[in-house]
Amino acid sequence: MAKKNEIVHSGKIVDITPDFTTVQIIASSACSECHAKGLCGMSEEQEKIIMLPTDPYTPRQVGEEVQVKTKMTMGLKAVWISYVIPLVILMILILSLSSIGNEYLRGAVAIAGVGIYYFIIWLLRDKLSDQFEFYI
Repeated sequence: MAKKNEIVHSGKIVDITPDFTTVQIIASSACSECHAKGLCGMSEEQEKIIMLPTDPYTPRQVGEEVQVKTKMTMGLKAVWISYVIPLVILMILILSLSSIGNEYLRGAVAIAGVGIYYFIIWLLRDKLSDQFEFYI
């Protein structure tokens, strides 16, 4: 049973090594469970692969259904890193460059600023992945 401060997804173990257990999660949008999803074409499902440290004291089998959990604070942190901070950067750059008469240049600089932010996040991906902990 999931605690109130946890995010839980169902998944299936696809590979087990002494170091890592690889779990496949099907992330679905809210409308993917709808009975009319074949008619509207708005539903979407994404397959995600998560590598978790293998617990040597809990025997697991490939194909076993598991519950992958993380703390709610990790989800909020991910939202801030991936959506809120880039939006703030975009708005600051657009508003601070309002003295530039050319709107195309202002938009290009703002988008480039967000691109640089995401590039820095990409460079720090290993450090960030150490901060986000998932467990079974």
